[in-house]
Order: sequence, then C-alpha cells, then structure tokens
Amino acid sequence: MLGLGLPSVEPALFALIFVMVRIGAAFVAAPVFGAVAVPLPVRLVLSAAIGILVLNNAAVTTPTAVFSLATFLQVAQEALVGLALGFILQIAFAGPLIASEAIGNTMGLGFATTIDPQRGASTPALGQFLSIVMTLLFLALDGHLILVDLVVRSYRVLPPGGAWLAADQLKNIAFFGSYAFASGLLLALPVGFIILCLNLIVGMLSRSAPALNLFAIGLPASLATGLVALAIAFPAMGDTMGVIIREALDATANLVLR
Repeated sequence: MLGLGLPSVEPALFALIFVMVRIGAAFVAAPVFGAVAVPLPVRLVLSAAIGILVLNNAAVTTPTAVFSLATFLQVAQEALVGLALGFILQIAFAGPLIASEAIGNTMGLGFATTIDPQRGASTPALGQFLSIVMTLLFLALDGHLILVDLVVRSYRVLPPGGAWLAADQLKNIAFFGSYAFASGLLLALPVGFIILCLNLIVGMLSRSAPALNLFAIGLPASLATGLVALAIAFPAMGDTMGVIIREALDATANLVLR
C-alpha cells in the first residue's frame, strides 16, 4: 500500500510504476483511451489513479531488484497482459471500418476520406461516421468502466510474475480477429445487397440500351440508393454494433475471469 512515511516512499513509488505498466499498456491498445486525441499526460494520470486503486485493493508482489533479468521479464509480462486486454476491444472497433470499406467502394464513396481521431490515419468518411457511432455506443454501454474493472480484476487472476497468458488464451485472441471481418461483413450486408441489386439493374440496362451513358446514371443512382439504404438500415446496424461491443467485452472478460 502507498504509505505516508518517508522511508516507504521509494518502494511505494516503484510499486506504483510497476503496476502502471499493465494499465498503461491496456490504455494504449484500447479504443477511446488510446485515441490520438487523448494527451499522454491524461493517460499517465489515469494509469496512476487506477494503479493506486490496485495497490490498495489487491496483493501485488513487486520485484525486489530493479535492474535484473527477472524484473524485465515481469515488466514484459505486464505489458503483454495489458496489450491483450485492450487489443481485443480494438479488434471489435475494426468491424465498422471494414464495413465502411465494403459499402463505400460499392457506393462510389471510396474517394471521400478523412482523418480518424482514433488512429490518426486516413480513413473513409463513412468509416469515420461509423467509428464515432461505435465510440458513442461503447461509452453509453459503460465499456470504458468495464475495461477499468477488468484491468483491476486481472491482478487477482494474473498476478505479476505469477503466470503468463496461456497458449489457449493467445489462440482465442488470434481467432477473435476473424470476428472483425465477420462483423464488418454483417454490418455491410443490408446496404451491400441493395446496391448489388442496383448494379444488376444497371447491367441489364446496359445490355438493353448500349448507347446509354452508364457513368452519368450509375454513380448518382448508387450514391442516392446507398444513402437511402443507410438511412433505412442504420437502426439495425446500431443494434449490431451494440452486439459487437458486448461480444468484445465478453471476450476480454474471458481473459481475467476464471
């Protein structure tokens, strides 16, 4: 525990920094906390605050020697556990981006790009919209609070120096990566099916009227049909994104709840 006596300041500070490794790694990999727009001092303050909570509620055994091979291995273990906790949620947030790629390319919106505040990289404008909706749903479902709770609980199931992630747990994380593609295709399925039907109609028109300028008709029709399809299918897409967030939180909980 963090004491107020001067002789215990140095060990308590080392214990706090050691605990912050797992928490900081989880915040770096997790969505919302790991966004480029979140300043580094904010992450450090949050990691320190949660680290104090962990030290006062869980029995954490810190390494005795600072500069030793065992200490470096335990720090690597802490970083691995934290990255695993946040990476699972980041996989779930990749689903809307995959859906936006599939929808945008079929609608003709592949050229419309913007900067994603989560990653700081260029992304389709539709993907930016779906990412914002996913973030709002994540906060509305208290996903950020559940993540903090899971990080604190992980010190009881996976104590520092006690155990690495098992092979089955690493395999489950790798297999959960396929869920990003499945969820992305599931989100894009309603709009993609409607635009596919439109492309079939345009293809039949090109056969029946070869002199028709398809570029002047096909692109505006695809944009208009895609926007109407998005407006109709968006309530169902919102429900699907809520299910994706719950599945990601359940997959994260499987690492720390036994």
